[in-house]
Amino acid sequence: MTEQPAGRLLSLWAATAGTASYASLDASADSPVEVDVAVIGGGIAGLSAALALKRAGQTVAVLEASRVGTGVTGNTTGKVTSLHRLAYSELAARHGTGAAAVYGQANEAAIAHIAGVVAAEGIDCGFRRVANYTYAETGPALALVREEAALAERLGLPASFTADVPLPFAVRGAVRFDGQAQLNALKYVQGLARAVQGDGSFVFEESPATGFRDGSPAVVDTGQGSVRAKEIIVATNLPFGDNGRFDARCYAHRSYIVAARSAGPALDATFVSVEEPMRSILTVEVEGASYVLAGGEGHRATESVDSAERYGRLAVFARDRLGAAETVFRWSTQDAMPADGLPYVGLMGPEYRHVHVITGLRKWGLTNGTAAALILRDRLCGTANPWAAVFDSNRSAGETQEVPVGPGEGATAAVAAPAEGILADIAPGEGMVVDVRGARAAVYVSPAGDVQAVSAVCTHLGCTVEFNRADVTWDCPCHGSRFATDGSVIQGPATRNLAAAPEDPGRPRRGT
Repeated sequence: MTEQPAGRLLSLWAATAGTASYASLDASADSPVEVDVAVIGGGIAGLSAALALKRAGQTVAVLEASRVGTGVTGNTTGKVTSLHRLAYSELAARHGTGAAAVYGQANEAAIAHIAGVVAAEGIDCGFRRVANYTYAETGPALALVREEAALAERLGLPASFTADVPLPFAVRGAVRFDGQAQLNALKYVQGLARAVQGDGSFVFEESPATGFRDGSPAVVDTGQGSVRAKEIIVATNLPFGDNGRFDARCYAHRSYIVAARSAGPALDATFVSVEEPMRSILTVEVEGASYVLAGGEGHRATESVDSAERYGRLAVFARDRLGAAETVFRWSTQDAMPADGLPYVGLMGPEYRHVHVITGLRKWGLTNGTAAALILRDRLCGTANPWAAVFDSNRSAGETQEVPVGPGEGATAAVAAPAEGILADIAPGEGMVVDVRGARAAVYVSPAGDVQAVSAVCTHLGCTVEFNRADVTWDCPCHGSRFATDGSVIQGPATRNLAAAPEDPGRPRRGT
């Protein structure tokens, strides 16, 4: 078994940004919360939409299940860019050059919008302008970056081909986009939340939505009460409450990041490779310390892998290719990837009138999520938006994913070991799915020897979760939901915590 990887299991941003502090929705209040727009999700997309709508004169209420920015947004690299590897060649081949141009325009506008918000709200998030490169190390990859640079330049983007790439190892060439940026994404969304709160608008933390109802008014339900609104925006990475519609149009993709000590100054550039395994590179200075961030090793969340090995390979890359020292932090993140390559923004479905969705941000959520927020701001304010048709959530489905929807419909259910005689064999820091009188229990033993046991049945569509040793989570192999060892939801599409275990499997172990 691979040893646990080096570094604290926490994003650099979460370790250094501090925490926001907003009240939960209060069911005992004298009157229900009523606003123009209720936003489900306190990440980049939801909070960008909320602030844009508030600036346009609307009242908003943001409902965040945990803490602001602690989901996907707080686990990004922090790149703010319209250069998304080889996105323009891909989108032009699938949808035509017109759609590729709109995608680029929307992402460039998002960069400008973020820069404007940082300045207007005085958000201290380390925002700085840098160039971004998609680089090639081999001949075939070099041809691809030349094509991407030429196409992007024709589309009016700040693109050029260059053989001068400021990396500490040799590459053949790269697409370069000027006028890009990087920031501490968690500090940025915390700044958005501060700007949203007040003057009839609200940010509610620890207030997970349990459902919503279309209508006049539209209603969002939580365990602590409800919010009534004219419109609802669901901005939760993969949406819930859509009867699995976007599960078939997106797939969950997991990737990994290590932050290692760096002796050198921060580079005025960020990088991503063409070749596989993909490598994402940037340097940051936080609280007087310099770090190299190396990301990649991605895979579909439904694929079972050794996460520890993936962290290990990134740490070796940071050391051998980037001159980094010890790994200080490591983390993983999970993104909704659209089947046809374009984000989905608009009504949840053709039958909805007041429920809107943002999903499928294809791993570039800081810009795609911001562009999506601006599309919905315009839609809800009755203004035409030039990008809306290309990002339309109700466009022809095109490609869909062959993803199992439950243990009886194509998924391979994990085999549960009988509880008797097994619990004593679960080593500290390990987890296992065990059988307790015909029911599946997910049992974790902490490094101190304490036992946590919950149901192993994912609350989304009933698949059996699997233990992720490197990230210390229970992960669903069907649609990518993730749970903490106590069963609480870390990431959807599941919205409900894992149920209590059918019986406390910890007791036999404690008696041995």
